Amino acid sequence: MASALYDPTPFYATAQPQETKDFCMQQTMVRVKDPETSLKFYIETLGFKLLMYHDFPQWGFSVYFVAHGLKGPVPADEDKRWDFCMRTPGCIELTWNHGSEKSDGAVYNTGNGDATGTQDGQAVKGGFGHLGITVPDVRGGVQNNMPRDSLIDFVPQVYEACERFKKLGCTMTKTPNGGGMKGLAFIADPDGYLIEILPQGPMITKPLDCDGVAAEGGEAYKDNSKA
Repeated sequence: MASALYDPTPFYATAQPQETKDFCMQQTMVRVKDPETSLKFYIETLGFKLLMYHDFPQWGFSVYFVAHGLKGPVPADEDKRWDFCMRTPGCIELTWNHGSEKSDGAVYNTGNGDATGTQDGQAVKGGFGHLGITVPDVRGGVQNNMPRDSLIDFVPQVYEACERFKKLGCTMTKTPNGGGMKGLAFIADPDGYLIEILPQGPMITKPLDCDGVAAEGGEAYKDNSKA
């Protein structure tokens, strides 16, 4: 007999502890092999902005903070940049361990049925899955805040974004119509970490995606941690 699904709905009504009211989910850190390649991808392909970087030669690593949705320009003063960065939600901290760029092949395990770095060469069931980017749908030239029952004029921007990613030579691991879940996609960053591309509006589809895959049919859902 299948077990009942866990019901988290009581947490909707849980009050935030007063002590945490000014906390900020500021960063997720991923290690990267080559900082120049990764920064070009996150900034020029995905549209992030560099907020701050710092080198730690005494410990052999450097960090680069990138983010979307900035509330104002990045300050020129170094101390003010730090303060600005630490108050910006949802940053990605790209960490470069000096010398990793000289390694052949992949350096870091991506968490998705990946054998990189394992002692026996067997894939591990990693906990990390992906980072996520949402893109706006467009209806009649107006973005966002569109009623969900007015879909006829929607342009699903996930599909348009994937056309661009393909032209830029990105590694696409799932096109919008591939697999069991339609209307979302996955691309891989230079180190192989997965980036999910989701709509900010309704999950709608186009008949064909950037690889010519039809929305009808397709494979069933597959958990990549078990690949």
